[in-house]
Amino acid sequence: MITKLDKNVARKKRHLRVRKNLFGTEERPRLNVFRSNKHIYAQLIDDINGITLASASTVDKELSAEATGNIDAAKAVGELIAKRALDKGHKTVVFDRGGYLYHGRVKTLADAAREAGLEF
Repeated sequence: MITKLDKNVARKKRHLRVRKNLFGTEERPRLNVFRSNKHIYAQLIDDINGITLASASTVDKELSAEATGNIDAAKAVGELIAKRALDKGHKTVVFDRGGYLYHGRVKTLADAAREAGLEF
């Protein structure tokens, strides 16, 4: 029987494989995605300095959505992270799917960020 713990361990291993080839700079930060059952989070990360440049999630007060773990919420987070990135002067990013499949909420967040003006 596969448990939730086993799935998360496999996701973390996938994320390490993906992260070997992805690196965020100040000019082109890494757009990292984390999703839980209830929420979805996105961060712009500068790996050289080790800082978060911008973040957005369904926990933010700007996004007072009733349903926080669905595709509509992911679309709102994608639009919000793109808005915050563009406000700080970051137009191009490197997308880091966090070991998740590029499907469902992760894909919706990425598409919404692209439509809002981010390039990746």
